[in-house]
Amino acid sequence: MKTILPYLKRVMMVIAVGTIMIISSQATAQTQNNTKMKKKILFVVTSHDKKGSTNQPTGYYLSEVSHPWEILHEAGYEIDFVSPQGGKAPVDGFDLSDPVNKKFWEDKVYRHKVENTLKPSQVNPADYVAIHFAGGHGAVWDFPDNEAIATIAAKIYENNGIVSAVCHGPAGLVNIKLSNGKYLVDGKKVNAFTNEEEIAVGLEKVVPFLLEDKLIERGAKFEKSGLWQSHVVSDHRLITGQNPQSAVAVGKAIAAELEQLNKI
Repeated sequence: MKTILPYLKRVMMVIAVGTIMIISSQATAQTQNNTKMKKKILFVVTSHDKKGSTNQPTGYYLSEVSHPWEILHEAGYEIDFVSPQGGKAPVDGFDLSDPVNKKFWEDKVYRHKVENTLKPSQVNPADYVAIHFAGGHGAVWDFPDNEAIATIAAKIYENNGIVSAVCHGPAGLVNIKLSNGKYLVDGKKVNAFTNEEEIAVGLEKVVPFLLEDKLIERGAKFEKSGLWQSHVVSDHRLITGQNPQSAVAVGKAIAAELEQLNKI
């Protein structure tokens, strides 16, 4: 019996070490899988810097980038930026008294990214789990007819990814077609900067089209709240927000939807 005990102890030790290695390996694999699942999110910002013939400056609206960025960045996602022309994106709504705007603008990595946006040709849709169209009036001029970005968005969506947009950002949705030939927004609940809000800012005759009308024309089920009220709609991985006041809620909705997708 005495001669057997040392042998049994060695066997038990081997089993214990083996068990620990298996558990450790599984934990490492799970961590790697979670990291792989998170991947990256692509933000689309406008290259257009003038409001039609008014000569008034415009661009992407800073809070519609910074507020979703803060939520998604803190959730562990890396954000890349693309614009129709690439390079430095013009900015509007530049208010650094907003602490989140200030946090974004003073982040050296992301300040560099938004001032050196990717061209659509530099984007691989397979790298992204979501695409977010930020607003700002400029988007109504250069988002709708950019076929390259529309194709990127369609590929991300059909790869079980999320498409989101806020305020005038849904201008980027109006011409996205899926592989079945239908518009992305067709039959889905959507919202965006409303006709009433466009009239309130006095630009209803300046913009090339009213976003609410165009989305309805494309088959969207348009929902809205009163002027400047936060309103977010989620429908089959399409998330849209009405105005700048909706930017935080859009960011939260994207994060929540991604969390659910990661569990599938």
